[in-house]
Amino acid sequence: MLMALQQRIDLLRQTNATLESIAQALFKSWFIDFDPVRAKAEGREPEGMDAATAALFPAEFEESIRGALPRGWRVGSILEVASLLSGGTPKTDNPAFWGGGIPWASAKDVSQCRDSVLVETERTISQAGLERSSTRIIPALASVIVARGATTGRMVMFADAMAMNQTCYALISKGDVPCALNLLLRNEVSGLVNAAHGSVFDTITTTTFSNSQCVLPPATLLERFESLVRPLVDRQISSVRSAQALASIRDTLLPRLISGKLRLPEAQAMMESTT
Repeated sequence: MLMALQQRIDLLRQTNATLESIAQALFKSWFIDFDPVRAKAEGREPEGMDAATAALFPAEFEESIRGALPRGWRVGSILEVASLLSGGTPKTDNPAFWGGGIPWASAKDVSQCRDSVLVETERTISQAGLERSSTRIIPALASVIVARGATTGRMVMFADAMAMNQTCYALISKGDVPCALNLLLRNEVSGLVNAAHGSVFDTITTTTFSNSQCVLPPATLLERFESLVRPLVDRQISSVRSAQALASIRDTLLPRLISGKLRLPEAQAMMESTT
């Protein structure tokens, strides 16, 4: 029974890996390799898209500081397409600020997340903790990156609105294309880390983001990409929630089965009622 439970968890994680690979492959084809532009420049129809989508791509390139780019695309700071938010930490010696209903993400939550989306946090805070500290609510689907410490550059997407601490930055899409922004940031994160500075650990600052030089496609194209990828991300989030729920059931059942406090038929019934 527990083996079947683990197999369901593994299948969900495999499905998530496939969904993430599809989104990354599409991003690479459109915005890194420029496959549709190359096809049109050679007089071919771009593969795997309808005529309306193909019409959003130019048919020629022009030079830029990032090399040859599709005509009409530009290079600029990532802050041209995203708003930057920081976080904070309620006073740890005040128990009234902790253990409430608001998820609070730390650098540990981000860096140790095994998925590309974060659905739960180790600690939570109260409404009083939110109101009486510098932390704030970060909206769902924000891209969150560890800004300093040994895990600088690790990043996730928030599945839900939640607070976070000051060791992270959140980037919120200005054009309602959070999934496109997330993949854009993932493509640029190594450059951001290389541009970071610090005496002991690398530190990403607001200047790091403002000085970034990213390839910025037209908004209409990002919106079209978002419409294709958002359903994949929604499925990822759903799968992560299901996998974590099943893992919680597994971890709860195993010691009770071993100790004899729970019989196999009862455990089977519990599993079926929640899956």
